[in-house]
Amino acid sequence: MSESIVAAPPPASDTSPKRRQVLDAATDLFLAQGYGAVSMDAVARAAGVSKATLYAHFASKEALFATIMRDRSANYRLDESLFPESVTDLRATLEANGRRIMRFMLQERTLAIYRIALGEAGRFPELGRTFFENGPGKFCVRAQAWLAVLRAAGLVRAADLEVATTQFMALLRSDLFLRASLALPPAPTEAEIDATVSAAVETWLRAFGAEATGRSGFGAPGDCA
Repeated sequence: MSESIVAAPPPASDTSPKRRQVLDAATDLFLAQGYGAVSMDAVARAAGVSKATLYAHFASKEALFATIMRDRSANYRLDESLFPESVTDLRATLEANGRRIMRFMLQERTLAIYRIALGEAGRFPELGRTFFENGPGKFCVRAQAWLAVLRAAGLVRAADLEVATTQFMALLRSDLFLRASLALPPAPTEAEIDATVSAAVETWLRAFGAEATGRSGFGAPGDCA
């Protein structure tokens, strides 16, 4: 599951080597152990810096974690190949995108970040907001713009593109993503991913596909979530 829906992140805006050491070390610790189990002492040891240096950059663990969530999510750029301007086969394009999105969501690092954001959002609402706005929210905004192009081309007839986008993502998450999020074995197979995507695309097209393409499997209008 190595496919990604993001391009390589741009260079960090803060060039301080010590700060970057701390952020990299803390990220690895949070992903491996969770937020609650990580202490500032452990971060300092892993980063190879003194506690004085650590606290000079970050006043608290909360501030450190907030910075990681903001920087790591904000630095990701969507892969524009997901949104081709010209589409000749809508079903094939959606299935290809769906498989890439599913494989990205099911990567261990993606799941780990998602679990941390979900687990800590209640205590630190700003972290959940940062995660959403720079991750799922950013993707949905770009996807809506792409669906507008498809609608203009007569391939999609959704009245509400935000609903259409979120519905597509909701269909992809399904039981497979829930089980993976809960770390329930066995790991999803390629066949299960393909089946989930095919079912999601079929349902979405029946709801949102242009009526003129209905005989090819692109059903009626629809929404997103």
